[in-house]
Formats: sequence, C-alpha cells, structure tokens
Amino acid sequence: MKQIKALVIDDEQIVLDSVKKILADEHFEVDVTLSGNKGIRMALKNPYDIVLTDIRMPEVGGLIVLRDIKRQKPGLPVIIITGYASVQSAVQAMKLGASDYIEKPFAPEDLVRSIKDAIDHAKHHEPEPQSVIHRAEMIRVLEMAASDDQFRHDLMELGADALDDFNLSGPEKLAVITGDIRWIEAQMGPLSSAQRQWLEARLGAEVW
Repeated sequence: MKQIKALVIDDEQIVLDSVKKILADEHFEVDVTLSGNKGIRMALKNPYDIVLTDIRMPEVGGLIVLRDIKRQKPGLPVIIITGYASVQSAVQAMKLGASDYIEKPFAPEDLVRSIKDAIDHAKHHEPEPQSVIHRAEMIRVLEMAASDDQFRHDLMELGADALDDFNLSGPEKLAVITGDIRWIEAQMGPLSSAQRQWLEARLGAEVW
C-alpha cells in the first residue's frame, strides 16, 4: 500500500510535533512548517496526498493557504486545524473547498480517520472548477458590496455565510472572501473601481 504523504502547517510547534508523532505512528510520511507562505510553496512543489493547515496564523491564514493550493492543485484535499474560538471559520472553510476540519485538542484516531476519509473522498469525486462560472452573479455580489453597507458588514463579519443566497461555487466564494483581485480579473477581465471596492477593502483588513 502506498505510503500517505502529508504536509502540516501550523504556527504552534507543539501542534506540529503532536500531529507528526500521531501520523508517524501510522506510518505516514510527514513534512511540517510553521509558515503559511512556506507551506503553500511546499504544497505546490511536492506530491502530497493531504494538507492540514491551521485556520488562524499571523502571516498567512488558512483560507489563503486553501485558496492558493486549490488554484493549482484542485484535487489535493485540505483539512483545517482549528481551536474552539475559530470553529465557525473552519466550518465556513468547508463551504469554500476544505475537505474537513478537526478541532484542537483532537484524539489521534479522529485525526487519522479524517485524513483517510478526505483522501478517499478526493479519489472518488471531481474537484470544483477553478474558474469563474457564474460571471453575472460575481458582478452582482461585488456591486452589492460596493453599494450596500449592511451586506459589506455581513461579508466582513460572517464571511462565507453571507454568500449562502448567491449562486456561486466554492472557489468563487473563496475569491470574494479573500479579496482575490488578481484571480477574478484574470478570469473576468478588468473590474470597475466600484466592483473592486470590496476586494481592495478586504485585502487591507487586519482581521481574517
């Protein structure tokens, strides 16, 4: 049986050490990093079967890690590691393409089961297209974010939950939530200043 190769990204060394020991005991091959940016580079360069990432990190958060990995490797499953205070964000991440989330502290058997289930699911399901497929709806969302104070507030406070009533794919929602101007304009062409307003505000926000 092929050895599972996992990447773990977390800004707490104790979490990396714990996860690595659990997975090594299951004969996984495990790489770890404290840096979200480095983790993205590692995930794109190496043939991992699974990536686990913390949702809240000071440099680059888990949603950006999820987004940048999925853009180039849409079939690579990503599991979110979360603490109690950020469970809501982890649940939202599943709407945006994450395979699962696991809450700290976690039992070893729950971690291993989550990983194996995520890998199995990825083998039997096609990933979502990493392209804009709902252009008109994307424009509607961006223009609402520019003109509707309440909607803009909801996007900031509720994240993906604020987009439940819109016909958008996970990758499209993730682009809106993370202010991914480059990807959206590569897909749709130049946006107007009004359409860019929310995305630029999101990039400038301090809280993720």
